[in-house]
Amino acid sequence: MDLGLRDRVALVTGSSRGLGKAIARELAAEGASLVLCARGERQLQKTLDEIAREFDTKVVAAPADLSSAEEVQRLVGVARSEMGRVDVLVTNAGGPPTGTFLDLTPEQWDEGIRLTFKSVLELIRGVLPDMRKQRWGRIVNVTSVAVKQPIDNLLLSNSLRAAVTGLARTLANEVAPFNITVNNVMPGYTRTRRLEELAEQIARREKIAHPREILQGWEKQIPMGRLGNPEELAALVAFLASERASYITGSSIAVDGGYVRALL
Repeated sequence: MDLGLRDRVALVTGSSRGLGKAIARELAAEGASLVLCARGERQLQKTLDEIAREFDTKVVAAPADLSSAEEVQRLVGVARSEMGRVDVLVTNAGGPPTGTFLDLTPEQWDEGIRLTFKSVLELIRGVLPDMRKQRWGRIVNVTSVAVKQPIDNLLLSNSLRAAVTGLARTLANEVAPFNITVNNVMPGYTRTRRLEELAEQIARREKIAHPREILQGWEKQIPMGRLGNPEELAALVAFLASERASYITGSSIAVDGGYVRALL
């Protein structure tokens, strides 16, 4: 299936590793030009080099701290100057700290709001005028299954990713007349370094001998009996970013092996 992404320009944040890297690779495989973004410049350059070697497409890297509105504005400026425009925006930021309500400090809430919610707001604010002008655009936000089924000890993530969902669902109606779609993908337990770190934190807190026991416990909650792979989420993102998905907007789609039990 030709997704119609050849020569489209995609800005993918958090794309030096994990889910973001898998998404960037999938879009590159479809012929999209890429603007990669992450905090760590060294790892970002390594990812750029890998993608540039493997795929015949233009790739640029723009290190940025998404918790800073000024850095987000600079990132969008780099994308515009290097590529001329942004057709596809994929927002993907690292998860905020774990913790219960009494564990989390006001400073952690402020940082979480800047990174997980305001970064999405500022990224969309940056690319939307050009998308409206060209009357075409795709915005895909990476959220979490926690939006539909909150996960214990992830209060910040549960709260702020739900806020992103509300923003996206409302915005989808506002920009639909301009042939711009806005959707969310909700990864479940997916085998990334972030998930392994979360397992390590829980194992230390609960004095469990090995984080593997935590991972195995999650697997038992998933009807498919295994963790997801980043490439499985990336395939959905590429479809939602494509010409083929032109009538899908305002949706939140889980990629979770059946973890979420909700009917809708």
